[in-house]
Amino acid sequence: MRAVESGVPESTDPASRDDAQERRWLSIVGIGEDGLEGLSPAARAAIGAAQIVFGGARHLALAGDAVTGEARTWPSPFEAGIDEVLALRGRRICVLASGDPFLYGVGAVLARHVPAGEMFALPAPSSFSLAAARLGWALAEIGCLTVHGRSLDLLRAHLNPGRRLLVLTSDGAGPGEIARLLAGTGFGGSTLHILEALGGPREQLRSSLAEGFALRDIDPLNLVGIELAAGEGARVIARAPGLPDEFFENDGQLTKREVRAVTLSALAPRRGELLWDIGAGAGSVGIEWMLADPSLRAIGIEENAERAARARRNAHALGVPGLTVVEGKAPDALAGLPVPDAVFVGGGAGDSGVLDAAIAALRPGGRLVVNGVTLETEARLIALHAAQGGELVRLSVARAASVGGLTGWRPAMPVTQWSWEKPGNWVKPGGGL
Repeated sequence: MRAVESGVPESTDPASRDDAQERRWLSIVGIGEDGLEGLSPAARAAIGAAQIVFGGARHLALAGDAVTGEARTWPSPFEAGIDEVLALRGRRICVLASGDPFLYGVGAVLARHVPAGEMFALPAPSSFSLAAARLGWALAEIGCLTVHGRSLDLLRAHLNPGRRLLVLTSDGAGPGEIARLLAGTGFGGSTLHILEALGGPREQLRSSLAEGFALRDIDPLNLVGIELAAGEGARVIARAPGLPDEFFENDGQLTKREVRAVTLSALAPRRGELLWDIGAGAGSVGIEWMLADPSLRAIGIEENAERAARARRNAHALGVPGLTVVEGKAPDALAGLPVPDAVFVGGGAGDSGVLDAAIAALRPGGRLVVNGVTLETEARLIALHAAQGGELVRLSVARAASVGGLTGWRPAMPVTQWSWEKPGNWVKPGGGL
């Protein structure tokens, strides 16, 4: 088999080739600011062969005379366009997208609904590729992210001295907002490169320090390249678990740094997983779970409204605004939540029904970690370990502190930790847990 211009694999059997082309009713074409000039013959052919062409008003204007079928502007809300395309399955449909449709684009969304065998995509260079080429940066060595339609706080987790970032923004105000965030977190000495309308006749590149940023009339279609420089007092979020306790706004209900690092190790986050953090307090465990990988999700369950609000603020301040915080008391507040891959119980382990509900909800193969500081909770964890197995660990931490004019060790309360993996054939024992 070899690839033909249309992007559809060609078989030596003509009938098989025709069937394959017939199945591929949906084409997704990436188009840049250079319009038709930047399109390959195959991309032009896909647009011209389509009975209906979807795209934003800008995309349709860029495609111009290549559109011979019906042109439909992508509707709002975005999801309505997906429904329209799916309703036309079997007709020849083309969807236009900016640059690479599978890089934060419509192609990735459509692929969740349309099998790969029913579509073919013809990407153009992504804005990230164009920006890296203009700046002379190695694309594989820099961080690429988007805050288009997303919280700017996502940037915070990527602020490391000497790092380079490429950031897609929502509009012309985006670069100024990024500059203010950097200046407010001790990265005011960072250099911002504003790349506007890349690949087209309006392309422009301007640079400025984050501190004192004053560029105006920025094209809404822009991307920001950042060379990060940390000043004194810059808040740098480390890549390992166990962030300093002072990074978290708290009222004392906080899993302390050393215990938190061991807890995250026991929870063993894996890509795409969901954590329940029962008794979230300041939200520290859920936040550090999410910092481990962008694909990770967490739900904090916290009955105290003030603490729940504090956990949300901490999540934004530490670069994981996607943390979900549910206000309510377990186990009732657990009803209806998505099935977790891991559960941490940092508070309420001794409350009636909490561990029963958590274990019942946990998927087979999922991990449960429970921390206890009271003798009553410790006794229960010892009994659970005897009955169910797992690992039982006692954690003791002492910190150097002033004792009169000298220095001595000041011990923190010891923590008993039970960690357990739910068997695939687990059956609730009689009498509950």
